[in-house]
Amino acid sequence: MARTSTEMPQKSYCVVFILFALAIVQAVGYDTELTKPCDSTACFDELHGSLGDCSCKVDTIDFFNNVKIFPRIQSIVTKDYFRFYKVNLKKECPFWADDSRCAMKYCHIKTCTKESVPGYETGYNNEYVDETPATKYSKEAQSDCKSDLDHDPQLGYLNMTISAANQYEIAKWKVHDDAHDNFCENDDRDADADYVDLTLNPERYTGYKGPSAHRIWRSIYQENCFRPKLNPYESFPYVLSSDLSNLCLEKRVFYRAISGLHTSINIHLCSKFLLSEKSLGFVAPPEGEWGPNLEEFQRRFDPSQTMGESTNWLKNLYFVYLLEMRALAKAGPYLEQEEYFTGNPTEDEETRQAISNMLGVIYSFPEHFNESSMFKGGSQVETLKNEFRDHFRNISRIMDCVGCDKCKLWGKLQTQGLGTALKILFSDKWNSPEADPSSGKLPLRHKSHKKLQRTEIVALFNAFARLSNSIRELENFRIMLRSNQDESLFVTCQLIEV
Repeated sequence: MARTSTEMPQKSYCVVFILFALAIVQAVGYDTELTKPCDSTACFDELHGSLGDCSCKVDTIDFFNNVKIFPRIQSIVTKDYFRFYKVNLKKECPFWADDSRCAMKYCHIKTCTKESVPGYETGYNNEYVDETPATKYSKEAQSDCKSDLDHDPQLGYLNMTISAANQYEIAKWKVHDDAHDNFCENDDRDADADYVDLTLNPERYTGYKGPSAHRIWRSIYQENCFRPKLNPYESFPYVLSSDLSNLCLEKRVFYRAISGLHTSINIHLCSKFLLSEKSLGFVAPPEGEWGPNLEEFQRRFDPSQTMGESTNWLKNLYFVYLLEMRALAKAGPYLEQEEYFTGNPTEDEETRQAISNMLGVIYSFPEHFNESSMFKGGSQVETLKNEFRDHFRNISRIMDCVGCDKCKLWGKLQTQGLGTALKILFSDKWNSPEADPSSGKLPLRHKSHKKLQRTEIVALFNAFARLSNSIRELENFRIMLRSNQDESLFVTCQLIEV
């Protein structure tokens, strides 16, 4: 009994000490980047409930993604059709001199030859065929036509040649039409575009940071995102959540999509961090030792270091996840009819079945984002939609200014994936009854008029896989933080009892 009587005061001292420590942490307020983050679960304390701008809740997405979507999408993107991404990493930055390059070996990209891409040699790879009006209607192209013998070739002659001046004008029409429909500049048609095996170039920490990296995101947020006119925090590039209510729905959606993409990328870097370049006592592994860096995660997402904005950033991740998932649902009937050709009939069939299975799960989600609530009414709707698209196209061009090849690769891929999702949700070609899964009808499909190119499909699925992975990694960091907190409290109480 004597021992029992002394335990109560000791436990009381423990509680008082913990409360005192928490009070000190809360008094610290906003920390700089160099400040060591607090060792708590503050990153997740407010990450629950409604996302805003939709009816869905964080907890609903957590369960749906981690249990149903994550294992499916991660399996799909390992298929040959989705492993290979065609991209031009040699484009010059159109906005400023690229004066910074990543010196770490982990920035390097391993490209592959066209011949190594499954199905490429057949010519049927859902890629764009260079048949511009200037080529199709040239005199040389028309001279290849052969006359049939069952009619008079002179009387039945159809002259389809178009003058050079008209060819030029028609080419401009096509450029205009493509720009009006696409949210990204597709550079897979460029002569400098190469195929990249994404499994050989995983997205992870590369050491790319400093003024060059900061300039990328600052330019995106301050010059290419819709923002309230007055922002007292000039040095803080992000829009404060308290100011978002001053924006219309369309502009909020745009900002939250970009913020969610940024959040997702940061989570990838924290979860695949270079922990050590050599194992203790052994020769360094060829690719180094990679894993989650909890301190880096807290530095980026602890509320005390982000002016309390980190919870909103994390919610924006869930928001952009909803956007891309809705795009997959809307394009689902089209995607279910795609052949996903690689030249391997067995794997192609497995890919089609896997996609059909995942889309079936996506259809069952009860609270999809409702894009029909946007761009409605008013004389300024078309102008706003054009601004929406032009802002995003500009962001896709900023990705050419990234100074690290691996960062540029994944930045361009995820930007194109999001751009493809926005194209599906908001472009006129997709806003028809035939494009709605609930109608039971398929959109118009023809080899010469596909609604999505192969690269767009690859980017869309891989971008969604990255968002899904980020939400899954959040759960891992949540578990790590709780474990650290429980261990810290246990050690503190043990020291007090001693």
